[in-house]
Amino acid sequence: MAISYEDIVKVPKALLHDHLDGGLRPATIVELAAEAGHELPTTDPEALGRWFAEAANSGSLERYLETFAHTVAVMQTGPALRRVARECALDLAADGVVYAEVRFAPEQHLEQNLTLDEVVDAVVTGFREGSALASEAGTPIRVGTLLTAMRHAARSQEIAELAVRHRDTGVVGFDIAGAEAGFPPTRHLDAFEYLQRENFHFTIHAGEAFGLPSIWQAIQWCGADRLGHGVRIVDDITPGNPPMLGRLAAYVRDKRIPLELCPSSNVQTGAAASIADHPIGLLRDLRFRVTVNTDNRLMSGTSMSREMALLVDAFGYGWKELQWFTINAMKSAFIPFDERLKIIDEVIKPAYAKLIG
Repeated sequence: MAISYEDIVKVPKALLHDHLDGGLRPATIVELAAEAGHELPTTDPEALGRWFAEAANSGSLERYLETFAHTVAVMQTGPALRRVARECALDLAADGVVYAEVRFAPEQHLEQNLTLDEVVDAVVTGFREGSALASEAGTPIRVGTLLTAMRHAARSQEIAELAVRHRDTGVVGFDIAGAEAGFPPTRHLDAFEYLQRENFHFTIHAGEAFGLPSIWQAIQWCGADRLGHGVRIVDDITPGNPPMLGRLAAYVRDKRIPLELCPSSNVQTGAAASIADHPIGLLRDLRFRVTVNTDNRLMSGTSMSREMALLVDAFGYGWKELQWFTINAMKSAFIPFDERLKIIDEVIKPAYAKLIG
């Protein structure tokens, strides 16, 4: 029996790699831009949504980055951040996501003189409000916040300390993001060593554009718990029957280091020519700890259900494979073990059991 998109929406999903500033509702951008006096390419929400998708698909890095200039510009006040976070939780819950980790860079939201702590408080409050509303609507979701430091800047230690400071109010992890080339993970080694001393979880954007050296540094120098994207690990796998894993690829698989793969986004950025050509098929067959993610829902015009539907179409996956991806993500979440297990045993497995039979 064919799996429909509508069926996928109904099943529980877990999401580990989603950017808050990459998932705003177009209508919200229009309203917040009017309040902030920020000029947009268009003030028609539908046309604006198309503009974001076209800019992200243009092949121009300048146009792609311009999309974030608009979203970040309208996220500079406490009420705006709170609203965006609240709507993010609601949108994910409506898509059947039961657990999500959403990341953002507090240092990018200081133009209206908010402090870093005020920025985090606003976002965490928004997630809490959205989760409560989703629960009332019968679509419960838990949202954990990841704080991101920009790898081209010099605030990673400050953001790491900020994350630890808010660890008991909703912040579950840390990340670095931005251009990989020229900005290696080891540039922020002090921050990662601090987080390790604090027993705090972190992921690192690595292996999206720069390749194996970035992955190697993220794991072996910095101690990353997960790899943000990590798709270029395939560069260390020699095709064949069977494929041969290099030492780094073997280490990543043996250690069960989660890969936060984002199929549509990876196609947009050139990491794969198409969904059908995406390394997720090979990595799944080789039993890497593969997870499926959205990255930037607005720019990619996507959702967790759409990403899974694309994989069903491209690789012929069934409910067993979708459950496998979902449990992988939940196992890899940055919340306590017993809480992860509760969601797996009480929410995910029962729902898929009805479909798998």
